[in-house]
Amino acid sequence: MTPTTPVQDLAAQWSSARRLYPIYFELAREFAIDVKTCADLEAGVDTPGKETVEQANRWLEEMDQLIQVHQLRQFLQTSALVNQEGLVSLLQHFLAKTVRTDVIRDKIDFLLVQYFSQLAPSGVSDADVDLGYVAQSLEPVLGPVELKPPVWLNALDRVLDTARRCRSLDELLHGGVLEQGRKAKGQAGDLFYLPIALAAFTRFGYLMRRSFFRLMLGDLNTILDGLTELEDKGVETIDCRRAQFSAQEPIIRLRVICQSWKVMFQAEYSSGQPLRMLVDLRASVEYALGRGKAPEPEVKAEAHAKPAPVAARPPALAAAAGASKAATKTVAAPDSATAAKPKAKSVVPSADAPEFEVSGTPGWDSDSASQPEK
Repeated sequence: MTPTTPVQDLAAQWSSARRLYPIYFELAREFAIDVKTCADLEAGVDTPGKETVEQANRWLEEMDQLIQVHQLRQFLQTSALVNQEGLVSLLQHFLAKTVRTDVIRDKIDFLLVQYFSQLAPSGVSDADVDLGYVAQSLEPVLGPVELKPPVWLNALDRVLDTARRCRSLDELLHGGVLEQGRKAKGQAGDLFYLPIALAAFTRFGYLMRRSFFRLMLGDLNTILDGLTELEDKGVETIDCRRAQFSAQEPIIRLRVICQSWKVMFQAEYSSGQPLRMLVDLRASVEYALGRGKAPEPEVKAEAHAKPAPVAARPPALAAAAGASKAATKTVAAPDSATAAKPKAKSVVPSADAPEFEVSGTPGWDSDSASQPEK
């Protein structure tokens, strides 16, 4: 005979379902997830029966199956619907699951970092974010945490040290740093759910996120400084085909786009395509200044490749579409061996260049994205 569910458990489950329902329903609406409404949750029934609670739980389980990690990230970064209490409800919901898949683990990991990020003061230094500070901040979710980290968690500090030594976003994305973090989380297995491990991975994710944004903003500032230097030399256009722009891209337009990206990248995670373009744009500017590598001649392209349609470009590109397209002087590719020769044909970078999927997350996902190949 199956024991009946205690009344208090039913009440707690129903209270949790009612808190999660508006979040899930709005998330489904935003991402056009085809799911039916839950009538009793919609009506806000105060004293439901056992069958009603079980139906609500099935509805939430279905939503958990449909909602992808990157969708949860994007929604929580951009929606004002979810406050700290909402994050706690989501965390309690996922931590209570008995079947823990990699997807559930990644959702918990992101939610903890997001929750801590909202609690941490904006001026806090990396040195102040030690394990004790993070564990204390997470007490509303994890309860008191015994600060005796197992030795295997030391690997996270080694990855953080490597990330701090990176000098560009390209180095972070291609240097295997993100892969090391993903590997540590994957190897943790069920130990990931130990309170001390959850606190350690939250600290790791938060500090990695800060490293990422420092490098990203550094790249943007390097590009803008490089564009100023080119303008001072009288250059008005440069070859940016490796970054999916044109062979004669006006510097004035690139400047507008970079300023737009500064706003767009304020989100915690940003879409993979603009990140790749950001890295490639820095490479294009440094090459134009004679300080970078030439694009690799992997694929033959038409001499006059058309830029991507505005509709297919990220919002920042579409917003900058009205920038000046006039070009009177194009910088030639620097090559000391052929400096006196006629200008050589530009080379288009490989069309198979890897996407940066860093969300997950804006989507940068430092934990679940596949490692890009060089």
